[in-house]
This record gives sequence, structure tokens and C-alpha cells, in this order.
Amino acid sequence: MLEQDVTVTTKHGRMPAFAACPDGAGPFPAVIFYMDAPGTREELRNMTRRVAKQGYFCLLPDMYYRLGTVRFDIPRRDDAMSGVIRASMNSITNALVTDDTAAMLGWFDANDKVGTGPVGCVGHCMSGCYITTVAGRFPHRIKAAASLYGVNIVTDKADSSHLLLPQVTGELYYAFAEHDQSVPASVIPELRAALAKTDVANSVKVFDGTHHGFCFAERAVYHAAAAEQTWSDIFDLWKRKLT
Repeated sequence: MLEQDVTVTTKHGRMPAFAACPDGAGPFPAVIFYMDAPGTREELRNMTRRVAKQGYFCLLPDMYYRLGTVRFDIPRRDDAMSGVIRASMNSITNALVTDDTAAMLGWFDANDKVGTGPVGCVGHCMSGCYITTVAGRFPHRIKAAASLYGVNIVTDKADSSHLLLPQVTGELYYAFAEHDQSVPASVIPELRAALAKTDVANSVKVFDGTHHGFCFAERAVYHAAAAEQTWSDIFDLWKRKLT
């Protein structure tokens, strides 16, 4: 497998990213891995490697690049660190992610190891709304998007990502935790209702006995069975839509 640190030039500056793909000539289908609120770290790079081992060119962007170099020592997380994480998370908007995604798609187009076909994406936590947004903003490219315990997917704001669902032409996958204080009880029913008004192929699952972040093996809430099922579901989605 090949991996490297790369830089994607966006309209807002230089965005560092981690890229991984199989060791071969390619080209390979592209997947964007949108990070969760704690940001870039080895745990996410390992997940990126897992995606690459399935035959994809996976790109993990540092979405906090506008703030400089932001890194969190998650095992030492306390209230002070959580406040900084929330502030970092709130510095990003759907519009900014749309700009960054346009730059990443252009970067893919210039890379001879990346195929010219449909693109997939996956997002944890804060990026649930981002994968929904980009699927609607780039319907000609994003054909398989997955969200894991995503937040802010359905809001009362004018830029709420669920308002873009009618523009989606790919397939969407949403995995939620049974217990998640970050996702109001109304969100899943409202998301299902919004999807039902479209022709978008989709799957919305709630995993019993799980909590927010259940896919992260380094967290106390890790739920191995649910995590592996989501990996299986997402790889099946990408196999059908990207290869």
C-alpha cells in the first residue's frame, strides 16, 4: 500500500491531507474521508488505510487548516480541550466544506492514480451534514456517501444539509447510535421523511445498544459488532456504486 502526506490547494489556502491507496498502477476509485470533531489523528489515518486496502484511493483532509495546525491529544481530553474542539468544529460551515470538496475533486482529476468515475465519501460525527451537503452540491460526482452518527443533518437553518436531498443522485447511508445526546430525537424521523419525498436510494439504520462514536476502537463506547457492520455496509455501498 502507498501512503503520503499531500497538500490540496483550495480557494482559502493550502489544506494538508493524508492519502492512501493500493500499491499498484491504478487508477483507483476515489473516497473522501471527512474527519470528526477531534480532528486529524492516527486513529483516522488507520481508518483511511483500511479503506485503501479495499482498493480505493482515500483522502483524509485536515479540515481545520484555516485555523493553522490543530491537533488534540484525545486520551487527555478534559472540559478545556472539549471547548476548543467545539470552537474548532464551529469554525467550519457547509459552504466552506463545499469549497474544499471542489478543490479535492480537482486534485483527484489531476492525479493519475485516481479514476475518473464516481466518488464516494464517509463522515463521522460533525461530518454527517457535510457528506449530505456534498452529495447534493456535486451530484454528478458524489455517488455513494455515508454518515456515522452524524450531527446537524436536519436543522432549522437555511443551509441545513437535508434541504439538498432532492438534488442527490447517488446513494446515501446513515448509521445512528441508539443513545446519542448530539442527535435530537426528532432528527431521524425528519430525515427519513425528507428522504421519502425524493427518489434517492438510501439506508437509515439505528444500532441498538450503541452510543455516539461507537466505531472508534480507542473509545470506551466502542461497539465492535456495530462498527464492523457499518464497515461492511459501507464497503458494499462503494462496491456497488464506485467499481
